[in-house]
Parts: sequence; C-alpha cells; structure tokens
Amino acid sequence: MKKQQMNRDWIATAQTLSSALPYLQRYDDATVVIKLGGHAMGSDAGMESFARDVVLMQQVGVNPVIVHGGGPMINAMLERLDIKSEFVNGKRVTDAATVEVVEMVLSGRVNKRIVQAINAQGGKAVGLSGKDANLMICEQTDADLGFVGTPVEMNPDFLRGLARDNIIPVIAPLGTGRNGETFNVNGDTAAGAIAASLKADRLLLLTDVAGVKDGTGEVVTELTAAQIREMTADGTIAGGMIPKTETALDAIAGGVRAVVILDGRAPNACLLELYTEHGAGSLIRD
Repeated sequence: MKKQQMNRDWIATAQTLSSALPYLQRYDDATVVIKLGGHAMGSDAGMESFARDVVLMQQVGVNPVIVHGGGPMINAMLERLDIKSEFVNGKRVTDAATVEVVEMVLSGRVNKRIVQAINAQGGKAVGLSGKDANLMICEQTDADLGFVGTPVEMNPDFLRGLARDNIIPVIAPLGTGRNGETFNVNGDTAAGAIAASLKADRLLLLTDVAGVKDGTGEVVTELTAAQIREMTADGTIAGGMIPKTETALDAIAGGVRAVVILDGRAPNACLLELYTEHGAGSLIRD
C-alpha cells in the first residue's frame, strides 16, 4: 500500500479552492467578456495559460466571450507586403488595401490561434468576426481614417445561442457596414460594445499595465465612473489609458455591471480577478 503524507502545499491548495466557493457561486451563469491583447497574444506559454483559464471558467459555470486584437501582427504583415500606411493625428488610415490585410490577419491567423489554444485545453471554441450573423454593424468613424468603424447595431442573441450550446465565441474586431463594407474596429471598442449588448456581468480588459494608477503611481483597485472622469480631467489618467477607461465608461452606461482593467502579463489574471478577494486590477463600476 502506497502511503502519502500531507504537506503544506497540498493544504494551501485545498484552502484556496475552498475560499473560492462564494465567487464560484457569484459568477455561476454569468457572462464575462474578455478583451485579449498584449503579452498573452505574443507568447505561446501565455496563450496556453489564458486558454486553460477560459476553459476552467466555463467548466465552473461562466459564459466566456473572447474578443481579441492583433495590432503587432497586422503591422508585421503590412511591412512584409510593403503596404505603406498613412496617419492622421496619430491614427492609421485604413484604406482598401489595408483593411484586406487587417481582415486576413485578424480573422485568419490570430483568431484561429486562439480558437486552437482553447480547443487544445478541452474547450469548444469557434472563431468569428463581427461580420458573422451581423454580429456588429458599423458606421464609418471618420472619413479621414477610411475603413474604421464604430459599432451601431449588435446581434447578442446569436452569442446567447452559442452560450446555450457551451460554445466559446472568439471574435475578431471587424464589422460590416450597411452597404457591405468591411470596417476595422478598435479591439477595446468592439469588446465594450459586445459586452454592453449582452449586459455582461464583467468586461475584463487585459493589458500590459497593472491597472489604473493614481497620482503617486499606485494602482487603484476600485473606482467609480465619476472618479474616472475626475482623474481624466486633471490629467492623472492620460495617454493610452484614456481610450481604455472611455471604453469602460461606455460599457457601464450600456448595461455592463463592472469593467476591470488588469494586467494580462500576470499568470492566471482572469482567475485571480474573478475568484479571489483581492482581484487583479482596477475595477470600475457606476
């Protein structure tokens, strides 16, 4: 007979699982939209870890919806094809040639890599873009920027149907225009619009920063929409954090219960945020 002696690591693991019970109950049948970007997309190990977390979340009752970006991959393909980009006020102009590359990279290579990673962990994922089933109908954001779109109509019933069949949607941020155009949509904007259409319990924006920081550089773990507006007005929130917090405010106004900006570089960031008392980033609610 093989004998085993309990050790502290095993006991700590059991205690961690036990302490997660109220959070498992809290998120049972909840819809959680995750914007995937940054470190997890560029690292095979990061992608594997993210996929395992997503499958675990679904296994314990969450309905995950994944929306991804892919800017560095798009840039690399444009360079390889020698397609020169123009910029207006620091924003890329998406002309007809560029939007073809954007669709090829996002709906093809990037999307299917995520789908494959989730399926390899035992999940049942399917790759989509906002063009499928008119999931995301867009209008042109700015004529000067070309085929860049803003979501104006959504089809959440399609995603709810996938959830009922235990299918995890992985969505590339592309939309269709009313005249059949293809529009490139900012990944955070697309995730916020999808989360709002589903009235999601959580929108998790994975980034390469620890969260929203105050004037001293410390991460603020919980914020209201009013505080976000104040910190933006006084310059505390600046640069690339502004569009993320604007996405958060729009999502909350659209019916999302709370938005979390968190560090996707941290191992198991989504699990830490959902199933531990301390969370893993900056939670924003109305």
